[in-house]
Amino acid sequence: MEWDDANVPYASQFGDTYYSKAGGLGETRYVFLLGNRLPERWVNIQSFTIAELGFGTGLNFLATLELLLSLPEAQRTQLTYVSFELYPMDASEMEKALSQWPELKELTDKLVAAWEPQPGWNTITIDGVRLLVGIGDAREMLPTFSEPVDAWFLDGFNPAGNPELWGKELMQAVGEKTAASGSFATYTAAGWVRRNLQEAGFEVERIKGYGRKRQMMVGQKTAATET
Repeated sequence: MEWDDANVPYASQFGDTYYSKAGGLGETRYVFLLGNRLPERWVNIQSFTIAELGFGTGLNFLATLELLLSLPEAQRTQLTYVSFELYPMDASEMEKALSQWPELKELTDKLVAAWEPQPGWNTITIDGVRLLVGIGDAREMLPTFSEPVDAWFLDGFNPAGNPELWGKELMQAVGEKTAASGSFATYTAAGWVRRNLQEAGFEVERIKGYGRKRQMMVGQKTAATET
């Protein structure tokens, strides 16, 4: 991992930054939280499971946790957050990457203090939220996870540089693990990714992207493919 001139972490093997230079936290809120219609889908729901491809800096998790904790306690669903990461940052790198968002500092400190990633499944609990991080290849680890997923954050590196995390086989597994009427959101609008998601059982819609991005994709599992 490297750092660019704006102190944004950069993965040279994938030719991509870990988050948008236009504003990583803003992108997360727009693409993944609004894209999956959160928190409105948490209303009157006892439990909810989010799964993510690409834990990266942990920014998406912290933004989700911040949103949940902003709600009155009586309105908070029991949240499980599952993520997969093949190349985990160490705690110091994570702390540096997240330091530009002081509004997340309290939550960042809790995540960094608990962050000791080991191969396989890692369980962390922060403010009542269960975080499960699978350190390894998502294509191998996803089949070992059995809970239905209500919302997906598809946040791998650019599909052009990281095609393995957007391939047909993995998207099929994503579809199979998705609960009835479950959703996904992703920053990309690549045509071949869209087709893979459609074949995996999602109705896919292209909408306005974040910042200068023209389009992104959101979708919902179709009734015909519910498992």
